[in-house]
Amino acid sequence: MFAVLLFGIITFRTTQTTFFPDVESHTIYIQAAYPGASPEEIEEGIVLKIEDNLKGVTGVDRVTSTSSENSASITLELLSGYDINEVLQDVKNAVDQISSFPVDMEELDRIQAGDAQFRRQFRD
Repeated sequence: MFAVLLFGIITFRTTQTTFFPDVESHTIYIQAAYPGASPEEIEEGIVLKIEDNLKGVTGVDRVTSTSSENSASITLELLSGYDINEVLQDVKNAVDQISSFPVDMEELDRIQAGDAQFRRQFRD
């Protein structure tokens, strides 16, 4: 009986567990701010232009977007087997090619790969 208890304690101490395991992300988030703009202005002036330029980026499975007052959120889900850093750079290059964003729009500096935590920080 003592041996079983001792073995259990040793096993418990040496077992490695992770409450939040590292999971490779397959999502890229783009956040855009345009103070004072309606959702329609955001969609026409920002979202549609970004979505059009992203059509040629390889490795992107699905693009979804949300236009709300003052801001837009665009989510890119990647196909498996693609390097997220390479796709992220391709996305940044595609967005940088857009020269006709609205004048009052804040600079797009929030394009990054990540998990839901990145997305949550802009919704709170």
